[in-house]
Amino acid sequence: MNSPKDSELPVKPKAGVSRRGFIGGVGLGGGALGAGLLEQEAQAAGAAGVTGPGAVPITLTVNGKPVKVTVEPRVTLVDALRNYINMTGAKRVCDRGTCGACTVIMNGKTVYACSVLAIDAQGKNIETIEGLSTGNQLHPISKAFVDNDAQQCGYCTPGFVMACKGFLDEHPNPTEHDVLHGLGGNLCRCGTYMGIRKAALQAANEMKGGKKNG
Repeated sequence: MNSPKDSELPVKPKAGVSRRGFIGGVGLGGGALGAGLLEQEAQAAGAAGVTGPGAVPITLTVNGKPVKVTVEPRVTLVDALRNYINMTGAKRVCDRGTCGACTVIMNGKTVYACSVLAIDAQGKNIETIEGLSTGNQLHPISKAFVDNDAQQCGYCTPGFVMACKGFLDEHPNPTEHDVLHGLGGNLCRCGTYMGIRKAALQAANEMKGGKKNG
């Protein structure tokens, strides 16, 4: 019977080293090796000048005015509005296209600004809550929200106002049931839904077919 070769024998821990310590040492050695390889790859990429997409100049049309900004391609529309243009009405809350706090109107359609890349919004007309008022005169929807106490903390209110405008532009004579479903894409943690629905109905009566008063 042939005896096994040395290379076929199981590796045994040295005397004085526990099995747990031996396995831990092997794991640390493998981790160090992997980290070393990653560092070498990073250094090679840096030497080659590969750092990923950089910032690019774009022009956004916000409330009828062209605005030039320089952003990385990964920047979302809501972050571009808030951090680069100082339009802070739209809020980034869930960042998953669920809560509606970042709602704006783009080319006549309501969109979640957290789900649109700023670079993809070029050439499109973007409406935010900052563009609704005329001087000191509130838009009928904003006024209706105040009249019906449709906000508490107010954090979700800009998104609701823009969602309401987009909805009423397409449905100028809604029923309360229509409003219930039409604004179903926005959430309010304060639970002011009854006031919001009343505000939408009041604004519909005042806007007369989706147009501003005055």
